[in-house]
Amino acid sequence: MPGSLASDLSRDLAADEFADRLKRPGFPGAESRYALLRFVLLRGLGLVYWVAFLIVVFQFRALCGQDGLLPATDFLSRVAAHLHSRASGFWALPSLFWLGSSDWVLLAAGWLGLLLSAALLAGYANAISMFVLWALYLSFVQVGQVFYGYGWESLLCEAGFLGIFLAAPLDPRPFPARSAAPEMVVVLFRWLTFRVMFGAGLIKIRGDPCWRDLSCLNYHYETQPNPSPLSYYFHRLPPLMHKGGVLFNHFVELLAPFGVFGPRRVRLASGASIVAFQVILILSGNLSFLNWLTLVVALSCFDDGVVSRLFSRSTRARVAALERAALPSAARRGVLALLGIVTGLMSINPLVNLLSPRQTMNASYDPFRLVNTYGAFGSVGRERLEVAIEGTTDQEPSPTSRWLAYELPCYPGDPLRRPCLITPYHYRLDWQMWFVPLGDLQPDPWLVHLVAKLLASDRLVLGLFRSNPFPIGPPRFVRVALYRYRFTRAGEPGWWHREYLMDVIRPISLRDPELQNYLSRAGLR
Repeated sequence: MPGSLASDLSRDLAADEFADRLKRPGFPGAESRYALLRFVLLRGLGLVYWVAFLIVVFQFRALCGQDGLLPATDFLSRVAAHLHSRASGFWALPSLFWLGSSDWVLLAAGWLGLLLSAALLAGYANAISMFVLWALYLSFVQVGQVFYGYGWESLLCEAGFLGIFLAAPLDPRPFPARSAAPEMVVVLFRWLTFRVMFGAGLIKIRGDPCWRDLSCLNYHYETQPNPSPLSYYFHRLPPLMHKGGVLFNHFVELLAPFGVFGPRRVRLASGASIVAFQVILILSGNLSFLNWLTLVVALSCFDDGVVSRLFSRSTRARVAALERAALPSAARRGVLALLGIVTGLMSINPLVNLLSPRQTMNASYDPFRLVNTYGAFGSVGRERLEVAIEGTTDQEPSPTSRWLAYELPCYPGDPLRRPCLITPYHYRLDWQMWFVPLGDLQPDPWLVHLVAKLLASDRLVLGLFRSNPFPIGPPRFVRVALYRYRFTRAGEPGWWHREYLMDVIRPISLRDPELQNYLSRAGLR
């Protein structure tokens, strides 16, 4: 007993001393420890997952449910018919919803993801729960169609997959015993950070000339998809500051990524610059959870020598003791080695894409979205064009008709309404509306279906809007009008000036045969 007690006391004192030394920035060996960093990375993933599944719970049924704008069930049926079997469809488009995609299944899967991500955010997860989170979210992304066709979806799938191997295999506690934080996975997170940032930098330099003449920020804050209240003030900064902002963008996206593999001081400086850049982007616009997730992934540039400052002395001592006693099993070492090899092989196509002068933005090269290529804002609009959905109760539309707008929650509509701050949450219909004027103005099936749903006063779809301008009964006609928007100047009333340009979809009624024929050909009901 006395010997055992002395041994325990000796270990406690050693762990205590280790924790004290870990507080010093220059502590040798701190950069090789990642137990505290693992805790921070997984909690960050938990936050992003929680927001992503919150969006699923409140929006997915209206977008892709059985009576949504682009029903997932119909989409999967078309994929199966094209590939001649559901089995082939699964391997081309892996999703749990091949087993069933009714509204209650979608909602149950969304709530399960929300609960598991809340547990992860609270500090409780293991490889099994992380796998379930990844499989659930991948399933929604695969059937979300145009509403889930953006780079941050693949980024969450890839980061979530790495999170499976970052977590302890079985022990769900915040600081699991006998499970050291794997350095291999931290390195793969840094490789992901490199591809996200460097891909974004290259797509800009190769794309819009305004990134080369340093003028892009003269327009970006005004023309980005969902401006925030601060976007208005960022837009009013002097041109010289806009040029400096573009230069800082190029530094963070083109030079700093190489530092994530450099010596410790260089790596920490690169990580700090990437994190600071993401904070600026979060403040200056509502870009979904893209910048939040990029920030979380970039935290992999740090180590326990940095993040230990976030924890109490007793927590540092306890984690130090657990980390020193943990030895990965041969099976776990083998799995991690295989993960590194597979990731390396699957990185070939993204690397080729990065080096190509015809670089593709936000592409996946495998059906499970395990290793992807990324990029953002390769081109910047010079003016803001918006579409507005408007209805009237007039018997027949005329130049004197009174049109009432269907206002979206976080999309410029009423020029007097202040832009919202919603990030990291994301209104998917708001975002999709921004893309309508960017093409040839030929309305997509989801937009035509949206018009039909509003003509029928569909309660599910109306839930995507800020309010219903026709609470008593549906409008007789709905149109989609195109406007030009620009920020007001200092001293002018409101936040926007807007100018009507034309109708993208003419005034149309629910009984219009052209509308019904279009929906029938598109397979929409």
